[in-house]
Parts: sequence; structure tokens; C-alpha cells
Amino acid sequence: MKISSRPDTAQVMLLFMSTLIGAEAIAQSPPSPALAPTNDFGPSNPFYASSTLPFQAPPFDKIKDEDFQPAIEAGMAQQQAEIQIIANNPDAPTLDNTIVAMEKSGQLLDRVKAAFDGVTGANTNPTLQRIKTIEAPKLAAHEDFIYLNTKLFERISVIYKQRASLRLDPESLRLVERYYEKFVHAGANLSDADKTELRKLNEEASSLSDAFTNKVLAATKASAYTTTDKATLAGLPEARIAAAAQAAKNRQVEGFVIPLQNTTQQPDLVSLSERATRQTIFEHSWNRTERGDANDTRDTIARLAQLRAQKAKLLGHPNFAAWKLEDQMAKTPEAALQFMDAIVPAATAKAAREAQDIQAVIDAQKGGFQLEPWDWNFYAEQVRKARYNLEDAQVKPYFEIDNVLQNGVFYAANQLYGLTFKERHDLPVYHPDVRVFEVFDASGKHLALFYCDYFKRDNKNGGAWMSNFVEQSRLLGNLPVVYNVANLPKPAEGQPALITFTDVITMFHEFGHALHGMFSDAEYPMLAGTATARDFVEFPSQFNEHWALYPSIFTHYAKHYKTGAPMPEELAAQIRKSETFNKGYDMTEVLAAAELDMQWHLLTPTEPLQNPDKFEKQALEKTHLNVSYVPPRYRSTYFSHIWGGGYSASYYAYLWTEMLADDAYQRFVENGGLTRANGDRFRQMILSRGNTEDLAKMYESWRGAPPNTKAMLKHRGLEESAPAK
Repeated sequence: MKISSRPDTAQVMLLFMSTLIGAEAIAQSPPSPALAPTNDFGPSNPFYASSTLPFQAPPFDKIKDEDFQPAIEAGMAQQQAEIQIIANNPDAPTLDNTIVAMEKSGQLLDRVKAAFDGVTGANTNPTLQRIKTIEAPKLAAHEDFIYLNTKLFERISVIYKQRASLRLDPESLRLVERYYEKFVHAGANLSDADKTELRKLNEEASSLSDAFTNKVLAATKASAYTTTDKATLAGLPEARIAAAAQAAKNRQVEGFVIPLQNTTQQPDLVSLSERATRQTIFEHSWNRTERGDANDTRDTIARLAQLRAQKAKLLGHPNFAAWKLEDQMAKTPEAALQFMDAIVPAATAKAAREAQDIQAVIDAQKGGFQLEPWDWNFYAEQVRKARYNLEDAQVKPYFEIDNVLQNGVFYAANQLYGLTFKERHDLPVYHPDVRVFEVFDASGKHLALFYCDYFKRDNKNGGAWMSNFVEQSRLLGNLPVVYNVANLPKPAEGQPALITFTDVITMFHEFGHALHGMFSDAEYPMLAGTATARDFVEFPSQFNEHWALYPSIFTHYAKHYKTGAPMPEELAAQIRKSETFNKGYDMTEVLAAAELDMQWHLLTPTEPLQNPDKFEKQALEKTHLNVSYVPPRYRSTYFSHIWGGGYSASYYAYLWTEMLADDAYQRFVENGGLTRANGDRFRQMILSRGNTEDLAKMYESWRGAPPNTKAMLKHRGLEESAPAK
């Protein structure tokens, strides 16, 4: 296939400059956002030209906070100029002069947004938050400038209708279909009046989503548990107490600070023996965004849910979930609900059995109280110790974070795919905690850069995630620059970073996403790497979790941080035996969050603003997940995945992809387990393909059959309570 050159440079620059100084958009295109004056952006800005660093990595040593806003606005202006040329091309529309030209557009904006999103997610500050707040509605308007452009859509429609006769290669055909579907999904078929209304809804929703993210970050920081009484921390290991003292020093307060993580449950509840402390920390977490102050998110999410329902109506759907899922693997909310509802009885039944075991321990100790959420982890750990002779304090010395990374996560990638890693200290980073590794293929070929930023900070969003500083594309000649971010507890200065096995799983999980990005071998940016449906994108990451316990991998990294001695086999065996321990709780808390998400997005546009507390209670009752001792993994008011991220009406994807991941691992087991042959086949047929073909067919072609829940139910210890579907 012949690849056309970019639009004529003189044309782009002429329109770029006219857009920057506020020239009106061409006929049938929406007005462009207000943009910065031209003298704010020039060659001195580090985003002005492509990075000269290896892999075009961001020059963080040159990037200042004040560089972002003019570069973002110049990037929008430049892409709008490029889009105008494409939309008004007098030549008949072709793949090259329309869709491929669009794939080449917006490179400045992509460059700055990748760095900006990375830094604002992991190392933000008031200046960056202010820029994000200003730019959020403009970026939403910029998206609408493209996807609601009538002339542009007319050209794409012509190509789409002719696609069968164009003799396109499979990836180009997929690109044409995805472009057409994306434009229709975004509202390209709406009337001009409805497009105007949709733009208003999108801009308001974008601003509210940004406000929600800022409020949750501030509320999470403000809700940390602070005490000057060390006795309230009884039960915490000395290393954690030292870290709490360091956290207090960092905040310039007396005593000890235990910061919150983004989930409802908090990791230190497993150790704290003072019940009053556990309850206080839990309530700080549960109520972090419901204090009636500036960080209260209840009005924000109620309005966001209403806006999304109104958007769905404009786009011809009964609710937001129906609109959101039409291009996902599940296709409809009914299918997603049916999938989840079938798991609920088995999950809650197992959680109830687990609760009985915990209550028995409380009663045996003459506790004199009924199990509450803040008790679960503390007493579940005692049950685990009694049943498996196992507790976190025993295993953490064998999980030092650098050893887990290099001799666990990286080693598994070497054994499966032949990858090798070399740390680079010459590339600039946005924070001293960040490390950079160059990744080499089995042949020694340069494959990617990998950045990792694992430790919690107050100015970092909660949770763990993967993204790209540079997205792979053969069309653009880009190799991937991938990063993982997490919120693992940072030790006090001079202490080793010892983590739980749950944290180990997090590292393997996020690196599964990283592999998906690194192995991408797509021509077009739109189809590259992790640019898949939400209910597929978590599949490679959850699949990669399985290697954390694979015997030859586990013994390679589970070594004592002081002596280097391998974990005793009896202790390792107990970890394996306990693999399904607490899975009823784990599955129930995720189901509760996923069902909450879906219920919010099944609201119709005629329904009034909801009271979030009342709505949440009714939603959990309706879905049979109102389990007093198992709160949702995320409460509605701090559920960043759905209000501030891309998982609206899609949190079920974590469960859906557990099905795919467990079924996929079973295929490895059936064919020899961890072998290069299995790894290379998975890379070739899944990890490298991105979204270049139909995802369900891609999976079935690799697996040899459609997925089913049999392996998932077995792996999660639920098979005795529910049949395979």
C-alpha cells in the first residue's frame, strides 16, 4: 500500500497561524477553542520539535511547568489546521488522503499530551492542576472539532462504503471500519443542532471529570490518618511505623501519618491491633469525599451521571451504558450484567463462608462484636495464618522490590519472550523515584523503553496504571516508550523496600500492560498496542499475573533480601495453597464496584439528579451485593476509574478479562506451560496485534475455542458454587 506524504507544509503552517490568532474555522466545522498567542510557543519550547533522545523519550530535564499550556494549545491549533486541509481536499477521498492523513495529524499534540498526562497523573502540583482544569474543556472541544466535522465524515463515509472494492490489506480495512464506527459513535450523524448540544455536554462533562480528579486527590491526602500517639499503631511492623514517621516529617507535622490509597480498604488494616484505629482509618477512607467541604464529590458525580444520560439520548441510546458498550466485546449492558449476575451468588456465598470463619476467631478471642469491614483484613490474616501457617510478615522479606522487578517480572518476560533489560541512567525523568530500562528483543534488537514509578506520593493519583510516552507505529516510525506507575509503600530512608505478595501481583499485572504496548507491531497509531476495547485491554495484564507463582519464576525472585536464600519450600507451598484464600471477599468487592458503575450508567435522561448515598444503597440492594462486611472496592464518590478515567460503564471489564486471562493461562498449561514457543505464539497472535483485527476472533483463533468461565471459577475458588457459563 502506498503511503501518502503529510499535507503540504505551507498549507498547514498558514492555517496553523490563522487558527492560533483566532481565525474562524471553515464552513461546516465547529469553532476552534480559544488558543494561546503565537509568541507563547516557539523553538525554545521543548515540545516544538520531536525529542532527540533515544526512542523520542520526553526531555524531562528541559520541560518546565509553563511549557505545557502553550504547547497543548499550539498542538490543538496545528491539528485543526491539518484537519481542515483534509476535510477540504478537492480530490476524491481515498484511504491515503483522508484516513492515513488523519493518522499522521496531531503529532505535536500527541507529544505534549503524553508527557502532560504522565506527569499530572504521577507528579502533579497546583500549577499543573490549574493548566489541566483550563485545558480539559478545550481538549473536549478539540475532539468534537474532529469527530463532529461534517465534511470530514462525508469523506470517511465514502471510503467506508467503497471498502469492499478497494482491495485493502486486513489492517487498513480494520482502520477504515474503526474510523467510521468511531465517528458514528461520537455523533457524526447528528443534526447541527444536536451537535451543538453534544458539544456543550462534552465540555461540561470534561470539566466536571477534571474537578472530580482534583477533589479526590486532595481529599485522599487530607484524609490520611495522623496521630502523635505511637500506641495507636500497635501491631504495625517497625518498618511501617518508621515510614509513617517519615510521612509525617514530609508533611511537616508531628507524629505519624498513614496516607490513604485509592481503594476502600487500606493495607495497614491487616496489621493494626487497635480496633479503634482500624475503624478510624476505614472511616477516613469511606468518607474521604463526603465531608461537606470543597472536596465533596457528591454533586459532581450526580451531575456527571445526568450529563452522560443526556448524551446517550442525543446519540440514540436509552442510557449511557448502552452507548458505551456498543463497540466493546460485551456489546450491550444486558450481556455485561448477565455475566456479572451469574457470578454474584458464588462470590457472595464464598464471602459468607469466609465471614463465618472470621467471626469464629473473633468469638474465640471473646471480642464481643460482630464483624465489620475494618475488621476483615486483620482477622482474615489470622485465619490465613492458622490455616496455612502464613502471614505477610513472614513473606515480605523475600519480596524486595528491585529483586521482584529484575529477577521476577523481567525474568518471566525473558523466559517467555526472550527479552533482556538494561537500566539507563542517562535519560531524564520527572521524579527521582522513576527508573528507566531499555528493552531488547531476543535478537538484540532495540525494542522499547520502560519507565517504572512504583512508590506512593501525596501528589500522585491513587492506584496503578500503564501508559505510553510514545505509542508504537510503523507509519510514523515510532518505537514504544512505556511506563508503569503504582502506589507501593515507600520505606524509610535506608530501609529495604519490602512488599506484600499482593504488591508483587500488581507489578506483574502492570507489566502485562507494558508488554502489550512494547510488543505492538501495528502500522497505524489508532490500532496500536493497548488501544483496544476496555473489556479486552485488561486481559494481557491479568494473564501476566499468573507467572508470579509459576514455580521456576517464583524460585528465581522469592529470595531473602539479607541473605539471598530462597524462600523455604514449605512457605512457598503455603502461598500456593492459599491462592484461593479470601477470593470470595475479593470477587465480591469488585463485583459491587462493577455493579455500582453499571447502575449509575443505566440511568435514563428523564431521571432527576441522584442522591449518591441513597442511590448507592439501592443499587447494591438491587444487585444482591449489600453485604455489610464487604464494601465496594471503590465507593461511588471516589470511584476514579469511572468518573475521572476511561472505565465509565466498563469496570465490569476487570471481571470479563479475568475470564479471558484464566482461560488463556489454561491453554498454556495444556501445552507445556512456560515455554518460548508458547510465549512467542501468544506474542505473535495476541500481544503484537493491538486492535488490528476483531478481538473476539483474535482470541478464538489463538485459543482454538471461545473463552468460558470454567478456568476462572476454578482459579478463584468459586467452582463449587457456580456452573461454567
